Amino acid sequence: MLFPSCVAATLLGGVAGQLTYVPLGTVVDQFDAAEPLADEFSHPTLCDSSVKQTSGYIAASKVSKYFFWLFESKSAPKTDPLLMWLSGGPGCSSQLALFAENGPCTVSDDGQTTAPNEFSWHNKANVIWVDQPAGTGFSTGAGSVAEEHGVAKNMYTFLQGFYKSFPEYQKNPFYIFGESYAGHYVPSISHNIWKQNKAGKDFEIPLKGISIGNGLTNPEVQYQYYAEMCHTGGAAEGGHAPGVCGKAKYDAMKAATPGCVAAIAACNLIPHSNGTVGGGPPMGPCLTAMEVCNTAEIIPYQASGMNPYDMRIKCEHGRLCYNFGGIEKFLNRKDVKAEIGTKGRWGSCNTAVAMAFEMAGDWMKGFHHLVPDMLHDGIEVLIYAGDCDFICNWLGNKAWTKALKWDGKDAFNSAEDKEWQFGGETVAKHRNSNHFHFFQVYNAGHMVPMDQPAVSLEMVNKFLSGSLESNDQEAPQLV
Repeated sequence: MLFPSCVAATLLGGVAGQLTYVPLGTVVDQFDAAEPLADEFSHPTLCDSSVKQTSGYIAASKVSKYFFWLFESKSAPKTDPLLMWLSGGPGCSSQLALFAENGPCTVSDDGQTTAPNEFSWHNKANVIWVDQPAGTGFSTGAGSVAEEHGVAKNMYTFLQGFYKSFPEYQKNPFYIFGESYAGHYVPSISHNIWKQNKAGKDFEIPLKGISIGNGLTNPEVQYQYYAEMCHTGGAAEGGHAPGVCGKAKYDAMKAATPGCVAAIAACNLIPHSNGTVGGGPPMGPCLTAMEVCNTAEIIPYQASGMNPYDMRIKCEHGRLCYNFGGIEKFLNRKDVKAEIGTKGRWGSCNTAVAMAFEMAGDWMKGFHHLVPDMLHDGIEVLIYAGDCDFICNWLGNKAWTKALKWDGKDAFNSAEDKEWQFGGETVAKHRNSNHFHFFQVYNAGHMVPMDQPAVSLEMVNKFLSGSLESNDQEAPQLV
């Protein structure tokens, strides 16, 4: 979630895979970290006892261990792809997505019972939900990473450890999916994997594809679309969200956009950090861009009281907008923690992690430039967005895919937005060229798997099988 700034703003709390902007000067929560553990694994039977599960910790660095929960595929686990899910934040636990979005079960409000999710992504894939970066969810090492160099390095270490511990997955195609601030994580992690695979020093991770859902990937482009999204929901371009902002507010946001974009550009002139907390170049321009842009482009929407993650509904339940209290109760039960092999208190999002990334200047950095190397090497890339989300809206996401500089740019930009059908209805628009896909999901907010579970599962299964275009239909011509 994108947390708006300013003292007068009402903070929006962390939700699975969200951008969680913490205003400068905010007192952050103390992190109740899990105690450091050796690499050790449990085999729970929670949620779906019909498949083999593994949970536990694998070292990501000398000072951090990442917690993961792996569910085998319900179809053909020996040959089905391995899909890794990363929530955003920064600092939001992927386990929240497991229970609220795309995992095998949901949790009751009192945290005492679970119910099967027939649209879980492990229907035709082995899926691993990983808490990262350091200090997120049940993972340890809070404060040791605050920018994408560290994110990429730690995840590479984690994955090398994973494949050594679980060699049965070494030949399965590997896909990385992420949401929201994972628009930073996924390109950084996948490009580092791609680079290390080329170097040939370690086990070659079988990276086949990547996907970002409602992500923040190129802020310089994406922030230009907040005014239009707030005013019309992108109706003229085929969006389905209701307008929230009146013309006066739209005009003010629009007038502030050039200054915001200039500030983001100035931030991106600064070289990326060298991977140490506080060890990079000065990040003042990046902090300025974050404050200027979020004040001008996010606060006006937030003042409406509508949910920034779904423009169709009010922001309820205080800081969270959604009520995920049952998941927190469930994951902090002693019997559940014993079964999944973890210690410490679990929280949905760690604001200390979010603050560290903000202060490191990571927020306004663009990571789109890492995508072309992978596209040119045949790695499949899917950018999808629910079209009722404001905070990482589909207009901005589509715009950055069209602005991306790569060998297939002209072909991608001239490709048709085809109607994508499922269950006899058009549920999305799909643009596709040379391994690059943009997918506009109708009537879904920031968390597409939660709002459109059947559609998201169909999308994932078709993407993994290389047949996403099989649901395409020619768009009707206007007369």
